[in-house]
Amino acid sequence: MKKLFTRSGLTMLFISSHLVLTLPAAAQTVPAEIRQKLLTTKQGSIVELPGILNEQLPKINYEKIVLSGPQYIISDDPEYIRVPEAIALKEKVAPGTVRLYVYNVNGVKEPTKITTKIVAVIKNTGAAPMHIRMLKYSSQKPSTSYFQIGKQGLADYFAATPQTEVRTIAPGKILAIDPAQEKYQVKYDELVHGLYDFVIDQPGEISVVQTAPGTPVATALARASVLPSKSQSGAGRGLFGVNNYEVVSNDTIDTQKGIVQMVMADGEQDPWVLGREGTTGKRATLAGNYGVMYNVELKWKSNNGQGLALVTWNARSDNNQWCGGMANTMIVSKGKFKEGIIQLPSDRLITKKSPEAILVQVFPPAANGEVQTIHFTYSPPGASCLPTPLIFIPVDMK
Repeated sequence: MKKLFTRSGLTMLFISSHLVLTLPAAAQTVPAEIRQKLLTTKQGSIVELPGILNEQLPKINYEKIVLSGPQYIISDDPEYIRVPEAIALKEKVAPGTVRLYVYNVNGVKEPTKITTKIVAVIKNTGAAPMHIRMLKYSSQKPSTSYFQIGKQGLADYFAATPQTEVRTIAPGKILAIDPAQEKYQVKYDELVHGLYDFVIDQPGEISVVQTAPGTPVATALARASVLPSKSQSGAGRGLFGVNNYEVVSNDTIDTQKGIVQMVMADGEQDPWVLGREGTTGKRATLAGNYGVMYNVELKWKSNNGQGLALVTWNARSDNNQWCGGMANTMIVSKGKFKEGIIQLPSDRLITKKSPEAILVQVFPPAANGEVQTIHFTYSPPGASCLPTPLIFIPVDMK
């Protein structure tokens, strides 16, 4: 399965009708054997929940608050670079912090498949030396295992810490944002993937260039053309105005009311962010909100002694031939399992379809029934099907 079809095919699905139904109480009853499965499954592992998973579960209403953050640039249109030497993205940036998400594939197959390199560079367009320091660094070796790259990329990003090294770029010169990309040889159909937060002190211009492994990137940048947009694949490209959300809800999850779900990255309840594409000045849409970070806080309570199991699943597996798998990574607050980064699934590469689900966390009830808070950090996973449904299932803890 190629991310090309996962995203381009899903863009229309995201916009399809989205039912919001309230099920009768009996339909939300969780059989004892299912509750037992949830209590004995390891965190991040696949658990089969027959009769539980569907898109018509009652929804949690939520609001998104736009947080301040870096200038956000994504290079994913064209996703597949079909020309041996070309520029896939070119965007101007101001001094300050920048987030860059590179998601491009060597798609050259005419007249023959070739090996290339795909490199993101920054040019110092200021009058003084530019200093660049990495705040978050997530870089994966090129591969055709798009699912693995997507969930590992998020895991590495969440775990990254600011670097102390400061690199200097003379006025008018360029530098590879990720030095490893200059060394990688990218075979046909391999994905180049990186998610970076960094800070600069001069104005600059960011470009993503594909060229032959032996060609200096500066040479290719000077003579290559910027590829047109929009192609047959990719979530989008450009400079986008939103990159960090705080997500809150006025609803308090109540174990006595049965199963509920929170649906992320569906393009409806959670609309796609907008921006501008630098080479044309046209409005750009980031279909999928890839690279956007969601900091989520939810309240819940239990007056019946039940805990709350959080699972996710691949809800659109039957809607499109390219939605056969889903993989993700999140940071989840403490419950039965410790707080931290969890790859989903952790016991295999992907989850496929219902009745498969992935156990994210189990939250025990408070002794006195008081309201508790769940925290998690989510970002739409590259290469995987969207939306992401997060299902909250009441469970007996004894």
